[in-house]
Amino acid sequence: MNKPTRARTLTGTALVLAASMALTACGGGDASSDAEPKKAKTSEAARVDNPLVATFDGGLYVLDGETLKPAKTIELPGFNRVNPAGDDDHVVISTDEGFRVFDAARQTFTDTEFKGAKPGHVVRHGGRTTLFTDGTGEVNVFDPAELGDGAEPRTRTYTSAEPHHGVAIELTDGELVTTLGTEEKRTGALVLDKDNKEIARAENCPGVHGEAAAKDEVVGLGCEDGVLLYKDGKFTKVDAPDDYARTGNQAGSDVSPVLLGDYKTDPEAELERPTRISLIDTRTAKMKLVDLGTSYSFRSLARGPHGEALVLGTNGVLHVIDPETGKVEKRIDAVGEWTEPLDWQQPRPTLFVRDHTAYVSEPGKRRLHAFDLDSGERLTSVTLPQGTNELSGTVAGH
Repeated sequence: MNKPTRARTLTGTALVLAASMALTACGGGDASSDAEPKKAKTSEAARVDNPLVATFDGGLYVLDGETLKPAKTIELPGFNRVNPAGDDDHVVISTDEGFRVFDAARQTFTDTEFKGAKPGHVVRHGGRTTLFTDGTGEVNVFDPAELGDGAEPRTRTYTSAEPHHGVAIELTDGELVTTLGTEEKRTGALVLDKDNKEIARAENCPGVHGEAAAKDEVVGLGCEDGVLLYKDGKFTKVDAPDDYARTGNQAGSDVSPVLLGDYKTDPEAELERPTRISLIDTRTAKMKLVDLGTSYSFRSLARGPHGEALVLGTNGVLHVIDPETGKVEKRIDAVGEWTEPLDWQQPRPTLFVRDHTAYVSEPGKRRLHAFDLDSGERLTSVTLPQGTNELSGTVAGH
Protein backbone atom coordinates (compact mmCIF):
# COMPACT_ATOMS: atom_id res chain seq x y z
CA MET A 1 0.00 0.00 0.00
CA ASN A 2 1.37 3.42 -0.87
CA LYS A 3 2.31 5.83 1.86
CA PRO A 4 0.19 9.00 1.93
CA THR A 5 1.81 12.01 0.33
CA ARG A 6 2.48 15.23 2.21
CA ALA A 7 1.58 18.50 0.53
CA ARG A 8 2.39 22.01 1.57
CA THR A 9 2.95 25.43 0.11
CA LEU A 10 5.85 27.44 1.55
CA THR A 11 7.50 30.73 0.79
CA GLY A 12 11.21 31.52 1.00
CA THR A 13 11.32 32.22 4.75
CA ALA A 14 9.53 29.03 5.64
CA LEU A 15 11.86 27.06 3.43
CA VAL A 16 14.92 28.47 5.18
CA LEU A 17 13.43 27.49 8.53
CA ALA A 18 12.83 24.02 7.16
CA ALA A 19 16.40 23.57 5.95
CA SER A 20 17.43 21.92 9.21
CA MET A 21 14.89 19.22 8.42
CA ALA A 22 16.77 18.34 5.22
CA LEU A 23 14.19 19.95 2.96
CA THR A 24 15.00 22.09 -0.02
CA ALA A 25 15.06 25.82 0.74
CA CYS A 26 14.67 28.90 -1.42
CA GLY A 27 15.11 31.40 1.41
CA GLY A 28 14.29 35.00 2.07
CA GLY A 29 10.69 35.54 0.93
CA ASP A 30 7.90 37.16 2.92
CA ALA A 31 5.87 34.87 5.16
CA SER A 32 2.71 35.64 3.19
CA SER A 33 2.24 33.46 0.10
CA ASP A 34 1.11 36.45 -1.98
CA ALA A 35 3.75 38.89 -0.74
CA GLU A 36 5.89 40.71 -3.27
CA PRO A 37 9.29 38.99 -3.65
CA LYS A 38 12.18 40.76 -2.00
CA LYS A 39 15.12 42.09 -4.02
CA ALA A 40 18.78 41.24 -3.70
CA LYS A 41 21.48 43.29 -5.37
CA THR A 42 23.67 41.64 -7.98
CA SER A 43 27.15 42.84 -8.84
CA GLU A 44 27.50 45.15 -11.81
CA ALA A 45 29.14 43.53 -14.82
CA ALA A 46 29.07 44.01 -18.54
CA ARG A 47 25.82 42.40 -19.61
CA VAL A 48 25.96 39.42 -21.98
CA ASP A 49 22.88 39.07 -24.17
CA ASN A 50 21.59 35.56 -24.92
CA PRO A 51 24.33 33.97 -22.82
CA LEU A 52 25.40 30.35 -22.98
CA VAL A 53 26.77 28.49 -19.97
CA ALA A 54 29.04 25.47 -20.35
CA THR A 55 30.42 23.42 -17.47
CA PHE A 56 33.96 22.07 -17.25
CA ASP A 57 35.92 20.25 -14.59
CA GLY A 58 36.18 22.97 -11.96
CA GLY A 59 33.82 25.64 -13.15
CA LEU A 60 31.64 27.37 -15.72
CA TYR A 61 32.24 29.26 -18.94
CA VAL A 62 29.83 32.10 -19.74
CA LEU A 63 29.77 32.85 -23.47
CA ASP A 64 28.12 35.35 -25.77
CA GLY A 65 25.34 33.51 -27.56
CA GLU A 66 25.95 35.27 -30.87
CA THR A 67 29.75 35.27 -31.17
CA LEU A 68 30.54 32.42 -28.72
CA LYS A 69 33.20 34.73 -27.29
CA PRO A 70 33.93 33.80 -23.64
CA ALA A 71 32.75 36.53 -21.26
CA LYS A 72 33.82 35.10 -17.92
CA THR A 73 35.11 31.94 -16.23
CA ILE A 74 33.51 31.03 -12.89
CA GLU A 75 35.32 28.66 -10.53
CA LEU A 76 32.94 26.04 -9.14
CA PRO A 77 34.31 22.68 -7.94
CA GLY A 78 32.45 19.41 -8.24
CA PHE A 79 30.20 17.94 -10.91
CA ASN A 80 27.76 20.68 -11.91
CA ARG A 81 24.76 20.63 -14.21
CA VAL A 82 23.07 23.56 -15.94
CA ASN A 83 19.54 24.26 -17.21
CA PRO A 84 17.65 27.36 -18.36
CA ALA A 85 15.77 29.08 -15.52
CA GLY A 86 13.11 30.35 -17.92
CA ASP A 87 13.92 34.01 -18.50
CA ASP A 88 16.41 36.12 -20.48
CA ASP A 89 19.06 36.28 -17.77
CA HIS A 90 19.24 33.23 -15.53
CA VAL A 91 20.16 29.55 -15.51
CA VAL A 92 19.86 26.99 -12.71
CA ILE A 93 23.07 25.28 -11.64
CA SER A 94 22.80 21.90 -9.90
CA THR A 95 25.66 21.63 -7.40
CA ASP A 96 26.63 19.18 -4.66
CA GLU A 97 24.51 21.15 -2.18
CA GLY A 98 21.41 21.87 -4.26
CA PHE A 99 20.08 24.18 -6.95
CA ARG A 100 21.63 27.66 -7.30
CA VAL A 101 20.29 30.45 -9.52
CA PHE A 102 23.01 32.02 -11.68
CA ASP A 103 22.58 35.36 -13.44
CA ALA A 104 24.32 34.42 -16.68
CA ALA A 105 23.71 37.82 -18.26
CA ARG A 106 25.74 39.48 -15.47
CA GLN A 107 27.96 36.46 -14.75
CA THR A 108 27.20 36.18 -11.04
CA PHE A 109 25.34 33.92 -8.64
CA THR A 110 22.22 35.36 -7.00
CA ASP A 111 21.19 34.70 -3.41
CA THR A 112 18.46 32.28 -4.49
CA GLU A 113 19.21 28.67 -3.57
CA PHE A 114 17.14 25.52 -3.15
CA LYS A 115 19.28 23.41 -0.87
CA GLY A 116 19.00 19.65 -0.80
CA ALA A 117 20.90 16.47 -1.63
CA LYS A 118 20.96 15.23 -5.23
CA PRO A 119 19.30 18.07 -7.16
CA GLY A 120 17.74 16.52 -10.25
CA HIS A 121 15.46 17.59 -13.06
CA VAL A 122 14.69 21.21 -13.95
CA VAL A 123 11.51 21.60 -16.05
CA ARG A 124 10.21 24.76 -17.75
CA HIS A 125 6.61 24.93 -18.90
CA GLY A 126 3.86 27.50 -19.20
CA GLY A 127 5.80 30.31 -17.57
CA ARG A 128 6.70 28.21 -14.52
CA THR A 129 9.92 26.41 -13.59
CA THR A 130 9.85 23.22 -11.53
CA LEU A 131 12.76 21.70 -9.60
CA PHE A 132 12.89 18.14 -8.24
CA THR A 133 15.40 17.32 -5.49
CA ASP A 134 16.01 13.57 -5.55
CA GLY A 135 17.55 13.32 -2.08
CA THR A 136 14.52 14.83 -0.34
CA GLY A 137 11.72 14.18 -2.83
CA GLU A 138 10.87 17.87 -2.69
CA VAL A 139 9.38 19.81 -5.59
CA ASN A 140 9.75 23.59 -5.87
CA VAL A 141 7.88 25.66 -8.46
CA PHE A 142 8.40 29.34 -9.21
CA ASP A 143 7.78 32.03 -11.81
CA PRO A 144 11.14 32.86 -13.45
CA ALA A 145 9.91 36.39 -14.14
CA GLU A 146 10.36 36.99 -10.40
CA LEU A 147 14.12 36.38 -10.62
CA GLY A 148 14.80 39.88 -11.98
CA ASP A 149 17.42 42.00 -10.19
CA GLY A 150 18.35 39.09 -7.94
CA ALA A 151 14.84 38.66 -6.55
CA GLU A 152 13.93 35.57 -4.56
CA PRO A 153 10.76 34.15 -6.09
CA ARG A 154 7.63 33.06 -4.29
CA THR A 155 7.63 29.29 -4.28
CA ARG A 156 5.10 26.48 -4.36
CA THR A 157 6.46 23.42 -2.59
CA TYR A 158 5.39 19.79 -2.44
CA THR A 159 7.16 16.85 -0.79
CA SER A 160 6.90 13.36 -2.28
CA ALA A 161 5.98 10.44 -0.04
CA GLU A 162 9.49 9.02 -0.54
CA PRO A 163 12.71 10.51 -1.92
CA HIS A 164 13.52 9.18 -5.39
CA HIS A 165 15.03 10.11 -8.74
CA GLY A 166 11.96 11.93 -10.00
CA VAL A 167 10.59 14.78 -12.05
CA ALA A 168 7.62 17.15 -11.90
CA ILE A 169 5.90 19.65 -14.17
CA GLU A 170 3.27 22.29 -13.36
CA LEU A 171 0.55 22.90 -15.95
CA THR A 172 -1.02 26.25 -16.76
CA ASP A 173 -4.14 25.51 -14.68
CA GLY A 174 -2.01 24.85 -11.59
CA GLU A 175 -2.09 21.06 -11.75
CA LEU A 176 1.21 19.45 -10.76
CA VAL A 177 2.24 16.17 -12.41
CA THR A 178 4.93 14.45 -10.33
CA THR A 179 6.46 10.99 -10.19
CA LEU A 180 5.88 8.19 -7.68
CA GLY A 181 8.64 6.00 -6.31
CA THR A 182 11.28 5.18 -3.74
CA GLU A 183 15.06 5.00 -3.91
CA GLU A 184 14.72 1.34 -4.97
CA LYS A 185 11.70 1.42 -7.29
CA ARG A 186 9.79 3.98 -9.37
CA THR A 187 6.25 3.08 -10.42
CA GLY A 188 4.30 5.95 -11.98
CA ALA A 189 2.92 9.41 -11.33
CA LEU A 190 0.21 11.38 -9.61
CA VAL A 191 -1.46 14.72 -10.25
CA LEU A 192 -2.18 17.40 -7.64
CA ASP A 193 -4.56 20.32 -8.00
CA LYS A 194 -3.44 23.87 -7.27
CA ASP A 195 -4.02 23.22 -3.56
CA ASN A 196 -1.75 20.14 -3.63
CA LYS A 197 -4.66 17.69 -3.32
CA GLU A 198 -4.32 14.46 -5.32
CA ILE A 199 -6.75 14.20 -8.23
CA ALA A 200 -5.24 11.44 -10.41
CA ARG A 201 -2.78 8.58 -10.09
CA ALA A 202 -1.20 5.93 -12.35
CA GLU A 203 1.12 3.15 -11.18
CA ASN A 204 1.68 1.35 -14.48
CA CYS A 205 4.90 3.07 -15.51
CA PRO A 206 7.83 0.98 -14.23
CA GLY A 207 11.11 2.83 -13.94
CA VAL A 208 9.44 6.18 -14.66
CA HIS A 209 12.04 8.70 -15.79
CA GLY A 210 12.04 12.03 -17.59
CA GLU A 211 9.23 14.15 -18.98
CA ALA A 212 8.24 16.22 -22.00
CA ALA A 213 5.24 18.34 -22.91
CA ALA A 214 3.64 18.28 -26.36
CA LYS A 215 1.14 20.55 -28.10
CA ASP A 216 -2.09 21.14 -26.15
CA GLU A 217 -0.19 20.54 -22.91
CA VAL A 218 -0.04 16.76 -23.10
CA VAL A 219 2.64 15.46 -20.71
CA GLY A 220 4.67 12.35 -21.45
CA LEU A 221 6.63 10.36 -18.85
CA GLY A 222 9.08 7.65 -19.88
CA CYS A 223 8.62 4.05 -18.71
CA GLU A 224 10.48 0.78 -19.20
CA ASP A 225 7.66 -0.55 -21.37
CA GLY A 226 6.40 2.56 -23.15
CA VAL A 227 5.29 6.07 -22.26
CA LEU A 228 2.69 7.35 -19.79
CA LEU A 229 0.62 10.30 -21.07
CA TYR A 230 -1.38 12.75 -18.97
CA LYS A 231 -4.05 14.32 -21.18
CA ASP A 232 -7.43 15.93 -20.51
CA GLY A 233 -7.34 15.07 -16.82
CA LYS A 234 -6.47 11.39 -17.10
CA PHE A 235 -3.55 9.03 -17.70
CA THR A 236 -3.13 6.92 -20.84
CA LYS A 237 -0.42 4.30 -21.43
CA VAL A 238 1.39 4.08 -24.77
CA ASP A 239 2.70 0.54 -25.08
CA ALA A 240 6.07 -0.09 -26.70
CA PRO A 241 6.42 -2.85 -29.31
CA ASP A 242 9.06 -4.64 -27.18
CA ASP A 243 8.49 -6.19 -23.75
CA TYR A 244 11.34 -4.12 -22.33
CA ALA A 245 11.68 -0.72 -23.97
CA ARG A 246 13.04 2.12 -21.88
CA THR A 247 12.12 5.61 -23.09
CA GLY A 248 13.75 7.52 -20.27
CA ASN A 249 14.65 10.72 -22.13
CA GLN A 250 12.18 12.78 -24.13
CA ALA A 251 11.95 16.15 -25.86
CA GLY A 252 8.70 17.99 -26.56
CA SER A 253 7.51 21.01 -28.52
CA ASP A 254 4.54 23.32 -27.97
CA VAL A 255 3.84 23.25 -31.72
CA SER A 256 3.99 19.47 -32.21
CA PRO A 257 1.67 16.75 -30.86
CA VAL A 258 4.50 14.22 -31.26
CA LEU A 259 7.08 13.61 -28.54
CA LEU A 260 10.66 12.56 -29.30
CA GLY A 261 12.17 9.87 -27.10
CA ASP A 262 15.11 7.52 -26.91
CA TYR A 263 14.56 3.75 -27.10
CA LYS A 264 16.57 1.10 -25.25
CA THR A 265 15.72 -2.61 -25.23
CA ASP A 266 18.54 -4.35 -23.32
CA PRO A 267 17.92 -4.35 -19.55
CA GLU A 268 21.26 -6.10 -18.91
CA ALA A 269 23.49 -3.70 -20.83
CA GLU A 270 26.12 -1.76 -18.87
CA LEU A 271 25.56 0.97 -21.43
CA GLU A 272 23.22 0.46 -24.36
CA ARG A 273 23.99 2.53 -27.43
CA PRO A 274 20.67 2.54 -29.30
CA THR A 275 20.27 3.49 -32.96
CA ARG A 276 16.48 3.76 -32.87
CA ILE A 277 14.47 6.70 -31.57
CA SER A 278 10.79 6.74 -30.61
CA LEU A 279 8.15 9.19 -31.84
CA ILE A 280 5.06 9.20 -29.61
CA ASP A 281 1.88 10.60 -31.14
CA THR A 282 -0.12 12.05 -28.25
CA ARG A 283 -3.28 12.22 -30.40
CA THR A 284 -3.42 8.49 -31.06
CA ALA A 285 -1.31 7.17 -28.16
CA LYS A 286 0.83 5.28 -30.67
CA MET A 287 4.61 4.92 -30.86
CA LYS A 288 6.68 4.88 -34.05
CA LEU A 289 10.32 3.74 -34.16
CA VAL A 290 12.92 5.23 -36.50
CA ASP A 291 16.36 3.70 -37.01
CA LEU A 292 18.96 6.40 -37.64
CA GLY A 293 21.80 4.01 -38.36
CA THR A 294 23.91 5.67 -35.67
CA SER A 295 23.82 5.72 -31.89
CA TYR A 296 23.30 8.78 -29.70
CA SER A 297 23.30 9.75 -26.02
CA PHE A 298 20.85 11.26 -23.56
CA ARG A 299 22.31 14.69 -24.36
CA SER A 300 21.54 14.26 -28.07
CA LEU A 301 17.81 15.02 -28.14
CA ALA A 302 16.17 18.41 -28.76
CA ARG A 303 13.39 20.12 -30.71
CA GLY A 304 13.58 22.84 -33.34
CA PRO A 305 11.54 26.05 -33.67
CA HIS A 306 9.02 24.39 -36.01
CA GLY A 307 8.70 21.24 -33.91
CA GLU A 308 11.46 19.37 -35.74
CA ALA A 309 12.89 16.37 -33.89
CA LEU A 310 16.65 16.80 -33.53
CA VAL A 311 19.13 14.03 -32.74
CA LEU A 312 22.92 14.36 -32.58
CA GLY A 313 24.42 11.04 -33.64
CA THR A 314 27.76 9.54 -32.68
CA ASN A 315 28.64 9.77 -36.37
CA GLY A 316 28.85 13.53 -35.80
CA VAL A 317 25.68 14.31 -37.75
CA LEU A 318 22.80 16.41 -36.44
CA HIS A 319 19.65 14.76 -37.80
CA VAL A 320 16.64 17.00 -38.49
CA ILE A 321 13.55 14.76 -38.49
CA ASP A 322 9.91 15.33 -39.42
CA PRO A 323 8.12 14.07 -36.28
CA GLU A 324 4.95 13.22 -38.23
CA THR A 325 6.62 10.93 -40.79
CA GLY A 326 9.89 10.01 -39.11
CA LYS A 327 11.76 11.05 -42.26
CA VAL A 328 15.22 12.58 -41.83
CA GLU A 329 14.82 15.82 -43.77
CA LYS A 330 18.27 17.27 -43.21
CA ARG A 331 21.69 16.08 -42.07
CA ILE A 332 24.07 18.68 -40.67
CA ASP A 333 27.72 17.69 -40.28
CA ALA A 334 28.28 19.06 -36.80
CA VAL A 335 31.28 17.39 -35.13
CA GLY A 336 33.65 14.47 -35.64
CA GLU A 337 32.72 10.89 -34.82
CA TRP A 338 32.54 10.16 -31.10
CA THR A 339 31.83 7.36 -28.63
CA GLU A 340 29.51 7.69 -25.67
CA PRO A 341 31.48 7.15 -22.42
CA LEU A 342 30.36 4.51 -19.92
CA ASP A 343 30.15 7.05 -17.08
CA TRP A 344 27.17 9.36 -17.68
CA GLN A 345 28.97 12.21 -15.92
CA GLN A 346 31.85 12.19 -18.39
CA PRO A 347 31.91 14.73 -21.26
CA ARG A 348 30.45 13.93 -24.65
CA PRO A 349 29.16 16.12 -27.51
CA THR A 350 26.03 17.87 -26.30
CA LEU A 351 23.16 19.56 -28.15
CA PHE A 352 21.42 22.73 -26.94
CA VAL A 353 18.84 24.54 -29.08
CA ARG A 354 17.58 28.10 -28.74
CA ASP A 355 15.24 29.57 -31.34
CA HIS A 356 16.70 28.77 -34.79
CA THR A 357 20.23 28.04 -33.55
CA ALA A 358 21.68 24.68 -32.55
CA TYR A 359 24.73 24.78 -30.30
CA VAL A 360 26.91 21.66 -30.31
CA SER A 361 29.91 21.03 -28.08
CA GLU A 362 32.93 18.99 -29.10
CA PRO A 363 34.77 18.42 -25.80
CA GLY A 364 37.55 16.26 -27.26
CA LYS A 365 38.70 19.23 -29.35
CA ARG A 366 37.68 21.88 -26.77
CA ARG A 367 35.36 23.31 -29.44
CA LEU A 368 31.86 24.75 -29.43
CA HIS A 369 29.85 25.35 -32.62
CA ALA A 370 26.67 27.22 -33.60
CA PHE A 371 24.51 26.12 -36.56
CA ASP A 372 21.54 27.70 -38.29
CA LEU A 373 18.83 25.04 -38.25
CA ASP A 374 17.01 26.45 -41.28
CA SER A 375 20.01 26.58 -43.62
CA GLY A 376 22.18 23.96 -41.94
CA GLU A 377 25.14 26.35 -42.14
CA ARG A 378 27.71 26.70 -39.38
CA LEU A 379 27.49 30.22 -37.96
CA THR A 380 30.60 30.30 -35.79
CA SER A 381 32.91 28.20 -33.64
CA VAL A 382 35.21 28.79 -30.69
CA THR A 383 38.06 26.91 -29.01
CA LEU A 384 37.97 27.00 -25.20
CA PRO A 385 40.75 26.48 -22.62
CA GLN A 386 39.18 23.19 -21.50
CA GLY A 387 36.75 20.72 -22.99
CA THR A 388 33.20 21.27 -21.76
CA ASN A 389 30.69 18.87 -20.28
CA GLU A 390 27.13 20.25 -19.98
CA LEU A 391 25.88 23.01 -22.27
CA SER A 392 22.83 25.24 -21.84
CA GLY A 393 21.76 28.87 -21.76
CA THR A 394 18.99 31.31 -21.08
CA VAL A 395 15.62 30.58 -22.67
CA ALA A 396 12.64 32.89 -22.22
CA GLY A 397 9.07 32.70 -23.44
CA HIS A 398 8.49 29.04 -22.64
